Amino acid sequence: MKTVETDAGPVGVLTPEEVYHGLEAGEIALIDVRTPQEYMFEHVHGAMLMPMAFFRPATLPGGKGKTVVIHCGSGARSLKMAQKALSEGVSGIAHMEGGMGAWKEAKLPYIGTDMATGAPKRMG
Repeated sequence: MKTVETDAGPVGVLTPEEVYHGLEAGEIALIDVRTPQEYMFEHVHGAMLMPMAFFRPATLPGGKGKTVVIHCGSGARSLKMAQKALSEGVSGIAHMEGGMGAWKEAKLPYIGTDMATGAPKRMG
């Protein structure tokens, strides 16, 4: 994991592949800060939804040796929310570089919408 320096302190930056392997190993709590509509259309299996408009760092899951990783559509919102978490005293926070777009570009599995039925479907 690399880091980026922000006004609030260092934020970890993980690639989609690092996040995927961390999720599979049970080492990451993944927080999706996109809108509920974006999440319903497509999301990473196992990601917890905490939309940016309602983001409360104090309620982030912690402990149990898991790294909290925030993600969004492109990486911009997740970096902002990681900075907010740091400024409110949450340490060891990271975000996923490139967001959901990079996840799909890496051809990693996700839950999408079957356009024929409107039902959720495993993709990738």
